[in-house]
Amino acid sequence: MARRDADHPEGHPEGHPEGHPDGEPAARPGRRRWRRWLAVLVGLLLVAAGAGAAYFRLDSGVPGLPELIAPGPTDSSTPTPTPTPTPSVVGVAPPTPAAPAPVAEPLERPDLGRADRAAVDRALRPGLADPAFGPHLVARVADVSDGRVVFSSGSAPFVPASTLKLLTAAAALESLGPDHVFETTVVQGQGRQIVLVGGGDPTLASRPTGGPAIYPQRPDLQSLARLTAEALGPGATVRLRYDATLFSGPTASPRWEPDYVPDGVVAPISALWVDGGRPPAGFGRVDDPPASAAAVFRRALERRGVTVQGRVLAATAPEARPELASVASVPVEQIVERVLETSDNEGAEVLLRQVGLAESGVGSFDAGVAGVRSVLEGLGVPMRGARMYDGSGLSRANRLAPATLLELLRVAADPARPELRAVLSGLPVAGATGSLTVRFAGEARPGRGLVRAKTGTLSGVSGLAGVVTDRDGTTMAFVLAADRFAVADTLAVRAGLDGLAADLAACRCAAAPSPGG
Repeated sequence: MARRDADHPEGHPEGHPEGHPDGEPAARPGRRRWRRWLAVLVGLLLVAAGAGAAYFRLDSGVPGLPELIAPGPTDSSTPTPTPTPTPSVVGVAPPTPAAPAPVAEPLERPDLGRADRAAVDRALRPGLADPAFGPHLVARVADVSDGRVVFSSGSAPFVPASTLKLLTAAAALESLGPDHVFETTVVQGQGRQIVLVGGGDPTLASRPTGGPAIYPQRPDLQSLARLTAEALGPGATVRLRYDATLFSGPTASPRWEPDYVPDGVVAPISALWVDGGRPPAGFGRVDDPPASAAAVFRRALERRGVTVQGRVLAATAPEARPELASVASVPVEQIVERVLETSDNEGAEVLLRQVGLAESGVGSFDAGVAGVRSVLEGLGVPMRGARMYDGSGLSRANRLAPATLLELLRVAADPARPELRAVLSGLPVAGATGSLTVRFAGEARPGRGLVRAKTGTLSGVSGLAGVVTDRDGTTMAFVLAADRFAVADTLAVRAGLDGLAADLAACRCAAAPSPGG
């Protein structure tokens, strides 16, 4: 069996945020160790409660960091409910979970002041000593304002797990543009053939997703079938084909565990699928996502009065054929926010291939990785020592230096880079949203609402990479990762990493003003 992340009810690393078992994690490593067993018990109860949650249901209005990033355009055609305010890293109001726990008070004013090295060291050093972290713990902290590293501990590189999604997300925003959309189309083939053409939309759904509480709004095959039937006219008879040739190469990385796809840990990556490659029940993955999507589309056409003759087969759409209908995704920036907030593996892998297409015309693992590296190097992000084999972080062979993530976060926070703002606005808020909804409990509670971070989890690997605002209003980027600990210590390590990030939030780390400053 493949290695499993204890976080998630479906057994796949970094999936449902509702499935985290650490709503009340153990106390900081080295303190009150008896609470670990309580954390395990509470965690199991949370897994049971979260397993039935709808995969795509998230609150609308994922927050940005307006003091760091200029606000972007909104879609006035889609109403967005007003979320209940809770404080975030710099005092903006992210959405609140159904049963919110108390979080830290919001800052009166965000500040990009410089952090004091000695103060940061005093805040973090005690928590780094616990042996539960194992032999390899990496901790780096830098000023968001200028990238100056103010704390460094542990040797690099490390296994990034899903913190690698930050690289994929930033490259997609830069290469494709935040307003780019992906289209799924139906074109006229030869004779009475019509061809369903996959455009590499990771959000395509089998049916309408409902009201504005579904984030993001997704195109669906029922709507595409209605538009197609209207274009064909009453009483149409067709032969249906489907085209998923936009992406090339293997549908699973050779660097993944060999049973990830057979066991339904992750779907085969395709340019055409519905519901992220999941079956109607929502659990596991389908074996052939393009064929499954085409079968859904056939049934939708037939319900609209279109007669579909014969078998539905794979084909390549003829060039320059008339388009009958199309549906488009939400903009890339919204897809990026969802991928980061929920740690969506399949969504990240599709974005990787879209970067490959944009940069080289090839939508494969290798082309996507090369494209991500090239785009990030163009942004000034150091990629020395980086080993990337996918876009999601599922490969245990991936390696990153902390400097890569720290600089990426700094660049994303640069007001001169508004196109990258979704890298930060997509980060889960501690104790409130996404994969951090049920974390930052116990002694880590001071970090709630003040830490925004991407999680990274594989067996024996746990990490956080994001931004935090301390009690003085100083905003810092940080990377915390342990990648060689005993699996039995997973909850304790996760609680310890939460505690370290919370120590930064509770710190008065601002450097004293310079004379005359």
